[in-house]
This record gives sequence, structure tokens and C-alpha cells, in this order.
Amino acid sequence: MMRRAKLSRQLTPYLFLLVPLLLFMIWVVGPMIYTFYLSLTKWDGLSDPIFIGLRNYEKLFDDPVFYTSLTNNFKWVIAFITVPVVSGLGLAVALDREIPAGRIIKAAIFAPLVFSLVVTGLIWSWMYNPAYGLINQVLRLIGLEQLALGWLSDKHLVLWAIIFVAIWRQVGYVMILYLAGLQGVDPTLVDASKVDGCNAWQTFRNVTFPLLAPITVIVVIISVIDSLRAFDLVSVMTRGGPYNSSSVLANFMYIEAFNNYKMGYGAAIAVVLFLISLTFILIYLSHVLQDEIEY
Repeated sequence: MMRRAKLSRQLTPYLFLLVPLLLFMIWVVGPMIYTFYLSLTKWDGLSDPIFIGLRNYEKLFDDPVFYTSLTNNFKWVIAFITVPVVSGLGLAVALDREIPAGRIIKAAIFAPLVFSLVVTGLIWSWMYNPAYGLINQVLRLIGLEQLALGWLSDKHLVLWAIIFVAIWRQVGYVMILYLAGLQGVDPTLVDASKVDGCNAWQTFRNVTFPLLAPITVIVVIISVIDSLRAFDLVSVMTRGGPYNSSSVLANFMYIEAFNNYKMGYGAAIAVVLFLISLTFILIYLSHVLQDEIEY
């Protein structure tokens, strides 16, 4: 009897995990495997899939729109691991002290992250409007008409205009992560550096920033993953135009699968995007697990 009760206690946690694990297998792992299968087929979403092997991948790696989208994704990555990280860190350091209206300033910087990406994209599309948008109206008002451009219609500007919106939203998130990291910095080390004659910059460079290295790794990897998942803003603001100049892999995949009814081809794009993202996810998980083991 006691053995049965002990066995029941040992199995109870696994029984509780069984339901979410089953749902995860059905809603995540199952569709993932099916997507890999679809990438090897020709399918319009209505008729039966026709197995064609690796032809979708052969076509994909000969598609100039794929390389444009991939290049744009990497431009997004570079922008995300530089501007938001540096700006978020600077804001976190500046606001990690008692200042007037500090909480209000933090909330205002973090607020864009609360807004839906669709709403954000619609608002900024209006602001970028060349005829009556807020940005061009202000430029005309202060006498800088030559800078009033077609932000979303110029193929050389459009991608950076969208990335700017994404960065504006991302900075608050990075700031919060660094603020959390700064709470773990031992104040005695900071005080000791001041006693040794270090100024504010030397203290930050030699004491604070090295101690924030684990947070920096997490911030960079999360920023990379977020940039690879870019879709909403592009879809709402330009749908990848003009002439695919703002296309990213997720948007390219959506258009091929659901607009052009090339489900197999769209699945191949999804697989490539998944493999690129998986690389950074594994780096992130290995870092987190290493910290857990050390702890």
C-alpha cells in the first residue's frame, strides 16, 4: 500500500505535465513537422499535395526576392543589435537612480511596447504620409520642405523607415531588461571604484558593464530573434513594397502561401526562416541552461 502511494506521488507531477505536453505536441510540434513535409510538395491549399522533393528549395535559392528578403532581415538584425541595445542601455543607466518623474519617464518609454503592432503600423503609416502626414507637415512648417519625402514609397528609404518604427518600439523593452540587470549589480563594487578614483565613465566601463554581460547576451539574442520574426509592421505599412524593397522572409512567406496559393513554396521559406531562428534560439537556451547549472 505504501509502495503504491509512493508511486502515485512520483507520477502525479508527470500526469499534470501530460496535458500541456500533449497540447504542445498537437499545436506546435505537429504543425512544424507537417510544414517540413509541405515544403517538399506542390500544393495550392485546395487540391491534394504533390510530392516534388527539393524543387521548392531549388527554386527558392534561385529567387531574387528571397535574397532581397534575406538581406533585409539581416539589415533588420544589425539595426536591432546596435541602436536599441545601445539606447536601451543608456536609458537604463540614466534612469537607474532617483530622478524627478522617473517612473513616468520609464512608463512613457516602455508604452510603445504595449501597443499592438498593427495599431503601431497604422499610426506610423499616417505619420509617414507624404501629403498630410505629421512628419512632412512639421518639416514644411519649419521650412525644411526639401526633407519632406515619400518615406514609404522610396525604395531606398522604405526599409529604414519601417525599421525606425520597430526600433522606437524595441528600445523600451531593452531598457526594462537592463534596468532589471542593474538591480543585480553589487553597489559596494561601484562604491569601491569611486573610492579608487574612477569617474562615472570608468566605473561604468570597468565595473557595471562587465557585470551586465549575461543580460547583454540575452538582450542581443532576443533582439536577433525579434528581428527575424519581423512581419506585422511590414505587412501593415507596405506589404513588402515598393517592388519588394521592404520585403522580409515572414512577409515573403505569407504572400507566396496565402496570396499566390503556393503553400509548398511558402512552407519552404518557413523552414529556412525556422532554421535561421533556431540557431539563435539554441545559443540563447544554452546560455540560460549554463547559468542555471552554475547557479
